[in-house]
Amino acid sequence: MCGIMGYIGGKPSQHILLNGLKKLEYRGYDSAGIAVCTEQGLKVVKSQGRILELENRLQDEELAGTIGIGHTRWATHGRPSDLNSHPHTDNDMKFSVVHNGIIENYLELKEELSGQGAQFVSETDTEVVSHLIAAHYDGDIVKAVQAATKRMRGAYALAVLSAHEPDKLVAVRLHSPLIIGIGEGEHFVGSDIPAILEHTRDVYILDDGEMAVLAREGVELMTIEGNLIAKTPLRVNWDLAVAEKDGYAHFMLKEIHEQPAAYRRALAGRLLTGYPWVYLPELQLTAERLRQFRSVHIVACGTAYHAGLVGQTAIERWARLPVLTDVASEYRYRQPLITPETLVIVVSQSGETADTLAAMREARRQGAHVLAITNVVGSTAAREADDVLFTCAGPEISVASTKAYTTQLLVLYLFALHMACARGTLPAEEIGPIVEALGRLPEQAAALLERADDVADYAQSIAWQEHLFFIGRGADYAVAMEGSLKLKEISYIHSEAYAAGELKHGTLALIEEGTPVVALATQPELYEKTVSNIKEVIARGAQVLGIAAAGQPDLSVHAHRTLTIPDTHPMLAPALAVIPLQLLAYYASVTLGHDVDKPRNLAKSVTVE
Repeated sequence: MCGIMGYIGGKPSQHILLNGLKKLEYRGYDSAGIAVCTEQGLKVVKSQGRILELENRLQDEELAGTIGIGHTRWATHGRPSDLNSHPHTDNDMKFSVVHNGIIENYLELKEELSGQGAQFVSETDTEVVSHLIAAHYDGDIVKAVQAATKRMRGAYALAVLSAHEPDKLVAVRLHSPLIIGIGEGEHFVGSDIPAILEHTRDVYILDDGEMAVLAREGVELMTIEGNLIAKTPLRVNWDLAVAEKDGYAHFMLKEIHEQPAAYRRALAGRLLTGYPWVYLPELQLTAERLRQFRSVHIVACGTAYHAGLVGQTAIERWARLPVLTDVASEYRYRQPLITPETLVIVVSQSGETADTLAAMREARRQGAHVLAITNVVGSTAAREADDVLFTCAGPEISVASTKAYTTQLLVLYLFALHMACARGTLPAEEIGPIVEALGRLPEQAAALLERADDVADYAQSIAWQEHLFFIGRGADYAVAMEGSLKLKEISYIHSEAYAAGELKHGTLALIEEGTPVVALATQPELYEKTVSNIKEVIARGAQVLGIAAAGQPDLSVHAHRTLTIPDTHPMLAPALAVIPLQLLAYYASVTLGHDVDKPRNLAKSVTVE
């Protein structure tokens, strides 16, 4: 969630640090700060709010030096404030630290350090780290960091500066992402590749329990125990231009419109015109192993969880296996029934979602085979899972996920078909039309986006409503949940999603004159039942926007307004039906004047529990 940037080289560090932090704004944050080793010693400037506020403060107090660290914080311990912002220091201003993650035993360490004379000025767990390193320092910053990390429990990515050794920058990782950028006479630390991409394309990706010591002359990699290690740098082959808005008003709108291209990437080379229909060469799972599984668990958070619900329906219908879909933060605490015959699919855009990683590790510990579906090559989920399928969505900057969600759907469809072929549960005469329909999705998504103005007009009509409801049945219910989440997270309109058949079990009490209801009716076998539910809410005064598929009976005779998605296989309808819901959330947020790409209280990648 938070962003880390570090630099050591021959150039003024302040500008490099600030630019790197700006590239990480998509992760979400509430404050920012930098620390630089200057000729006068270690200097720190930090501020609650946006990076612009930090820049304004630095106009009066520029930090001159060629080694520094920076941070954007998303509050976990302590409210957003100047004092709680990173970097944190010890009382003598000899050590400065930026940190992503949580130190679980920080209260215990804080009490111990306070007894030794340390004076704490913030509410954070991170300040403990700076005092702990100072307490262990005996002339060697590397050994001090190693000793400190051995005392800490939790998750952390750290970058550490010391005024005692202003020619070194130390970075260490445990359960929070951290990369090292390799330059000529200069090197970088970042929590994500965009932070350093304008300077270098060669990076080391630190694994858990590894650290890096950066000097101008080079980078030394080792374990926390001090054992030297060798790594092959990763060459980044995507361009920084993909992270620019390309003329769109917001990243979210750009990424919504990028979905046809993202669909093509997700499907490219993976569809065949005959048996085995789907080509997934990166999978280690054999057909024999796929036939051995007796159950599937799909584990994810937020939007990825909603993709998992659609994937559940696809796997159950096509591969004929029982599927449990659960939110990762609950999964491992309820003692799920896991055996070696359980396939666990974890879904995470970043591959760094803390709850999902914890669930993945617990599933592997209990003997499950784990398949990760993620967008990020080199992410923790991609490295630690037994198998991985990449969504190929491309960088997603806006906090509200759009193309990452829809490409997760496509990869889940592909895997469900792959499993069905291996298990012999779906005849060729049924698989062929599904594969053909998958191939048409990119152009159908593009056609749907050409009618975005219709959604914008409706969004303006509901933007000032206090409440809104989404209803659907079957796969439509999962899409309704995603539509509701999108509206809530960027427009702040209270909305709820309900299985349409459940309305009469209490929810109808919330419907009154003028209440907006978005009703999805894309599933042919449930169309008539959904129409009955639409009539129920209209009878109580609701104003209904209906979303149906072309080729179905005309929904406009029942709903006040309708939007039609292109005709496709019913199981694939979620990949199209969600697009107008994404646009609805976007245009409602714009109408209300909100910061679309950086909604309040939220972060792009949630790397703490």
